[in-house]
Amino acid sequence: QVQLVESGGGLVQAGGSLRLSCAASRSGFSINPMGWYRQAPGKERELVAVITTGGSTNYADSVKGRFTISRGNDANTVYLQMNSLKPEDTAVYYCYCFSTRLRHDYWGQGTQVTVSS
Repeated sequence: QVQLVESGGGLVQAGGSLRLSCAASRSGFSINPMGWYRQAPGKERELVAVITTGGSTNYADSVKGRFTISRGNDANTVYLQMNSLKPEDTAVYYCYCFSTRLRHDYWGQGTQVTVSS
């Protein structure tokens, strides 16, 4: 069982920045990839960014050039640096990972990001 613990959400004005962090509770589960999804009120959950252990990344078009995803040295931590935030970025952000060892995906409980105009 892998538990994901998120931190870093909050309220920020448009144009501001936030950094989200997510750590897997245990190592040794061959976690790959890790990433972030978000869900705004009344909308479906959508991919924000994902990163593999090899460093390959994929971003939603709406965040390209503004958000940067990275992994910690232990490969069980993932970060999302969010710059130039817009009100439409307001959502609950969920950390995600897939364990190739357990062949199962896992989700964090979510952290609220609110961008005021």
